[in-house]
This record gives sequence, C-alpha cells and structure tokens, in this order.
Amino acid sequence: MAVLKVKFTKTKRDKLAQVLWILNWISVVTGVILFSLGLFLKVEINKRGELMAERDIQYVPNMLIAVGLIACAINFLGGKICYDCVDTTKFLRWKLIMLPYIICTFFFTFCVLVGAVMCYSMHGELEEALRLGLTEAMKFYKDTDTPGRCFLKRTVDMLQIQFQCCGNSGYKDWFQIQWISNRYLDMSHKEVMDRLRSNVEGKYLMDGVPFSCCNIDSPRPCIQQQITNNSAHFNYEHQTEELNLWMKGCRQALLEYYTHIVQSIVMSVCLFQLSVLTGVRYLQTSLENVLRQGDPNSESDGWLLENSFMETARINLNIIKNLGKNNQIDTGGNGDPNIDPSINPTRH
Repeated sequence: MAVLKVKFTKTKRDKLAQVLWILNWISVVTGVILFSLGLFLKVEINKRGELMAERDIQYVPNMLIAVGLIACAINFLGGKICYDCVDTTKFLRWKLIMLPYIICTFFFTFCVLVGAVMCYSMHGELEEALRLGLTEAMKFYKDTDTPGRCFLKRTVDMLQIQFQCCGNSGYKDWFQIQWISNRYLDMSHKEVMDRLRSNVEGKYLMDGVPFSCCNIDSPRPCIQQQITNNSAHFNYEHQTEELNLWMKGCRQALLEYYTHIVQSIVMSVCLFQLSVLTGVRYLQTSLENVLRQGDPNSESDGWLLENSFMETARINLNIIKNLGKNNQIDTGGNGDPNIDPSINPTRH
C-alpha cells in the first residue's frame, strides 16, 4: 500500500512542476545564503581571534561553505528537471536520473540536518574558547603600552559596547583583575599603596569596571567606581541598580549571537529543502504512472513510497543481499566463473 498517495490531474502536475521550479531557484538562493553565512562566520571568528582560545571551531563555517555550494548545484539541476517536467515528453530524458537525484538530495538534506546538530555541538567548544580567550584579553586590558597587546583595550571596550555586555560572565569579573596600568596609579597616595600591599600578588584590585560597561539607558550618571559601596553614592543600592551597568556577560552575549544565527538559518534551510524534496518525489511518481498509462492527459497517482515503510525496508535489504551474493566469486574454478569446477582439467 502506497504511503501518502495523492491523485494528480494534468493541470495539477503542471502546476506542481512550475511551483517546484520556483522553489528550486529559491533553494539556490538559500545555498548562496549558507555559503555567505559560512564566510561571515569564518571572518567573524578570525576577527575576534584574540578573544578566543585556540580551539578547532573552524569546521562549522567550512561545513556551511561546502553545504552552500552543493545546495546551489543540486537545486540548479532540480530547477532544470522540474522545468522540463511540465512537458511529459521531456520527462523521458530525466526519467532515469530523477530517482538517483532524489536519493542524493535526501542524503544532502540529511547532511544539512547533521550540520545543524554540529552547530549545537559547537556551542560547548565555542563557549570554552570564549571563556579562556576573554579571560586572557581582560588580563591584558591594562597593557596599552606593550607591543602585541596594546590593541586589546580597544577590542574589549568595543566588544562590551557593541554587544551591551560586561566582563566574561558578568561585571564582577573585573573585580578579580587589575585592569588599570601602574603607570596611571599615584604611588604616593596612601590608599593606592594600601591596595597594592593588601594583595598577595601586588595587584591593584577594586570594585570598579571600565567605562564600556556603563549602560546607556541608565537614568543616572554611570557609577563605575566603588560599585558595591552603597554609602559612597547618594540614593544608591548596587543590588537593585540593574540599569547602571550591562548585566550580561560577554561570553553569553557572543554565544547567543553566533549560535542563534547559525541554528535558525540552517534549520530553516533543512526544512525548506525537505519540502522541495517531497514535492519532487510526488512529481516523479505521478509522471511515471502517466507513462505507464500511455495517456499524458490522464489522471495519475503520486506517492512518497510505493509500499509501506516496512515493506520498502525489506525490499531494499533483499536488493543489498542479492548484490552481495552476485559479487561473490566462485573460487572452485580458480577464480574464473566461466569454468565448471565439476570438469577435471586433467581428463581428456
């Protein structure tokens, strides 16, 4: 019994072919989008390389670039096939190609789905790379006069402003590191010297954050020094002043930015590709039934599977088994299947 059988008239078949032609060209555009997304991610990862530890996360943009190129090629061919299938006689030239094309497209769609799963798996690796990279970048934030590190202050400041975030996990991360260079500390000031002496490593730690952590939506001037000292500021309670600083950590902000873009686009492309594949399968089976009937204007049935799922699986399994048997070579005749092993070659 056929699975999801639908009856098609000549008009419905023609309309289906025309719609699939349009959808295949839209799929070509989605392939270009995937390719562009892969390039975008590759550039973004390289651009923010100083904020990420050395991790193997380039496989995701590389996968998107490859999938995008394959999608363009497959759907370009699919558009040509569907365009010709409007004319039943032209379908004959594609009759033997359509089933392998559908199978290849199905496996390609499956690979896109695997790619979406890989994007989820990238989440953990990307998070760890960002955690380590941001920690290092914040540590060297103060080294504005050190070659090779002088750009990190601007990089971190721009990151916090652009993504409206502060610190690695949150603004309190800045309390654990010295982010002001010693060259800007007044060593003759008693409070400065007391802070330096009170720290085992001789670092100047304080409950303050860089200016880039300030929330532009705050109704009051930004408080970035003595953040946890309520008595140092008028009408201030740091536990409830959520608008004063960006509360989200930059690691979370970057993760949401990258993973949301990739996962949403890849899953959308995968679902769209499945819908196109389903339509092509209906078109193929309905046109093959028309050819069997011999009347190009007659009604015909289309389906996803000619038999039930279990029956289809059993038939395919038997085909695979028969192929394996046919490929076995009878060694009784020294490897030559044309020699009858029952005949003794020494007898005349």
